Amino acid sequence: MSSGRLQVKVKRVNERRSSRDSPKRLRTPARIGAGGVRPVTCSPSRRPVMAEEICSDSDDLFGDYDSLLEDSSLLQKLDAAEQQDQAGLTLCLRPPWEDEPPGPSRDLPASQLQFQEELRLHGGDHSTKQEEQEPLPGRSRRSVADQLKRTMLGNAAAPPAAPRTAVLKEAVVSEEISVAMQAMETISSQTTDLGPFFGLPSKVKELMQRLRGIQKLYDWQEACLNLDCVQQRRNLIYSLPTSGGKTLVAEILILRELLCRRKDCLLILPYISLVQEKVRGLASLGLELDFLVEEYAGSRGRFPPVRRRSQTSLYVATIEKAHGLVNSLIENGRLENLGLLVVDELHMLGEGSRGAVMEMTVAKVQHLSRNTQIIGMSATLGNIQELQAFLRAELYSSDFRPVQLKEFVKVGDSIYEVDPTEESGFRFSRLLPFKYSSAMQKVDPDHIIALVTEVIPAHSCLIFCPTKKNCENVAVMICKYLKRDFLRHQEAEKSRLLQDLRDGGGGSMCPVLQRTVPYGVAYHHSGLTTEERRLLEEAFSHGVLCLLSCTSTLAAGINLPARRVILRSPLVATEFLRRSQYKQMVGRAGRAGMDSVGESVLILQEKDRSAAKALLSSPVEKCVSKLLEEDAKGLLTLILSLIGLNVAASLQQLQDFLQGTLLSVQQQQLCTDCSLQDVVLRCIHTLSHKDLITAADGHAPTLQVTRLGRAAYKGGVDLTVCHLLYKDLRGGLDGLLLSSFLHLLYLVTPYDLLPQCSPNWMIFLRQFTSLSAAEQKMLAAIGVPESLVARKAAGQTVKKGVDAAPARRMYLALVLLCLLKETSVWGVAERFQLSRGFVQTLLSSAAAFCSCALHFTESGKWKNPVQPAGGAKS
Repeated sequence: MSSGRLQVKVKRVNERRSSRDSPKRLRTPARIGAGGVRPVTCSPSRRPVMAEEICSDSDDLFGDYDSLLEDSSLLQKLDAAEQQDQAGLTLCLRPPWEDEPPGPSRDLPASQLQFQEELRLHGGDHSTKQEEQEPLPGRSRRSVADQLKRTMLGNAAAPPAAPRTAVLKEAVVSEEISVAMQAMETISSQTTDLGPFFGLPSKVKELMQRLRGIQKLYDWQEACLNLDCVQQRRNLIYSLPTSGGKTLVAEILILRELLCRRKDCLLILPYISLVQEKVRGLASLGLELDFLVEEYAGSRGRFPPVRRRSQTSLYVATIEKAHGLVNSLIENGRLENLGLLVVDELHMLGEGSRGAVMEMTVAKVQHLSRNTQIIGMSATLGNIQELQAFLRAELYSSDFRPVQLKEFVKVGDSIYEVDPTEESGFRFSRLLPFKYSSAMQKVDPDHIIALVTEVIPAHSCLIFCPTKKNCENVAVMICKYLKRDFLRHQEAEKSRLLQDLRDGGGGSMCPVLQRTVPYGVAYHHSGLTTEERRLLEEAFSHGVLCLLSCTSTLAAGINLPARRVILRSPLVATEFLRRSQYKQMVGRAGRAGMDSVGESVLILQEKDRSAAKALLSSPVEKCVSKLLEEDAKGLLTLILSLIGLNVAASLQQLQDFLQGTLLSVQQQQLCTDCSLQDVVLRCIHTLSHKDLITAADGHAPTLQVTRLGRAAYKGGVDLTVCHLLYKDLRGGLDGLLLSSFLHLLYLVTPYDLLPQCSPNWMIFLRQFTSLSAAEQKMLAAIGVPESLVARKAAGQTVKKGVDAAPARRMYLALVLLCLLKETSVWGVAERFQLSRGFVQTLLSSAAAFCSCALHFTESGKWKNPVQPAGGAKS
């Protein structure tokens, strides 16, 4: 106590400051009462205990909160001082926030500042508002202890706020992280180098060694991967002989795109069997490296593909499926996600309608996605420069073969080596040493047994035959004259193969394979089921089978190299071999890493020597655009899809797009009688006449698709059958049979299989008579009455003008109906006298065509499907 006043010394809770500046004088605004009282000044010794004296920004306000409140002597002293100087304290006991300067207090923690700010803005809690409404003497009765308790409780209830320094520090760190992430994204988009294996991590090289057995790349492969155009992601065509190792380069480029640039890739292969083989081969890499391998072949594949954020996808597709996939990506604005397009067997651009579809696909990607790199692989072509101009690509070519190839021809019992320097084109090599009996000479006049026994069973051999039936006959004939020693070669493995074939057929097995497999011999053609082909291919690759007699499709469809390749005839069906077909077959001779040399033998008759010489000395065929083939069906399809996808809406835009096609590069030799613009105008007129687009005249240059046109291109339906499909679907609605699946199966039976089907009319008649009355009535309604089937079964002629196509289509629908009744493929094939492979192909083709018909009907958006013919227009 000093100067008659009580001095209270408050011990700080968590004092960290050693001293404090001289106490500030707290003043109240000047108040002059009626009696002229001078303003009251509170001296430092009598000023209220404020929160800023309890803590500071460096103190822990709540660390000893309980100890402060439990100090009753301190609180009693405060109350005593309050009562003693009640009058003087009245003017000083104002809410703490009223004593604060208008600027922010830097001595209070952030949590207390927030609490005081809320009290200032919202007037405190309800009790505080009541207190402010009380007269000043009432408020003076509130003790300092109560004020202190309320203030500290308010601080405790306020949400914690980080100190200003921490907030600033966090903001700086966040900004630095953001800048670093942007820099990383920029770097990752500009470089594809993630490791020592051609920009890929070392794990990829280890996987190649473990899964593929590839220890080192060929010199040409390393040179190709290190090309400037490859490093800079420009388009490339590389051309090498068959079995030169082209696919491995493409796979490395695909992995770089998937793993380094995080973009999707599309690999186009010509056949379903190649797609399935490639999907099986890349699935293990996908699991190890975390990318997806999606199959687009037959009935497999989703349009558009599923969008994935965390994983990239490799689409392995046939030519037709790749076109549908690209169309769906264009329509959904996702084509830019496609980083790489790889086209295997690029020379197929010049092969029929499939070549036209391939040209459309590549042209759309090249025109609409400037960031998509295009890689083309091909055997040697005569006009590779025109393909370069089409793809705007650089060329890498080599004549490398990992195994030396020796080409021979056989005439009689003499073997000649192919020698272009000789005038005759052949040079005598040797005579066959095998001694034939007269009976063997009649059965095997071409000495095939002598040729195969020189290499099997120690090495493998392929025999290419002109027909499927010849494949089976050759396999049986060879086994008939092989020694019994062949039965003991890998006997256990062949027994397992037979059991697998039997299990795959549900207990049924081909009698030819049952007889030939024990000798290590089998046939291979499209008449086999998918499971049978897979088992036989794997057995041949692992040496369980040493000889396959096959059709020419095996040369392009499956990579099965052999020590010796025998061409049973220079014919494929009834046509003479082309140079490209011959090169593809003989290219299967020689297995890298297993054989030091590969041999091919072409069996000739004396009358075929001159034709064979021309074949072997002729240049490689040129690759010519097929967009104008079959009355420009390919170009019509392309124009319709461009208009439907909003890629082109005028004649000028169509012309601009077509400048990037192979047709444009070759227009001088293909459009001899008119210009390309005239051809386009004729196509527009044709599409308009078929009610597929709205015609454009000089006053209305905008082109649009009709409902039928939209349904055709979205459903992937051939333009030659889109009207027929529309007619069949519309006619089906007039009297659709719902008591049986037969009518629906008829509607989804593919039209393109009709030429391959020759109904057995006696079987057809038996199936017809077993149908219900409603089903027979439905058959008559679509144009297949019982009288027609009966006359055909009896061998009688039918009236002219009667369309037999509905009958053939219904025959295939009956096959599907039997399959739908859960009958096995083997049982159905035997009942209808069809090959089991064709029955399985029919099933998968019907499933694919059903999907096309579904998209056809959905995309048309007809309000009333039962419309007159003009209802197909928009």
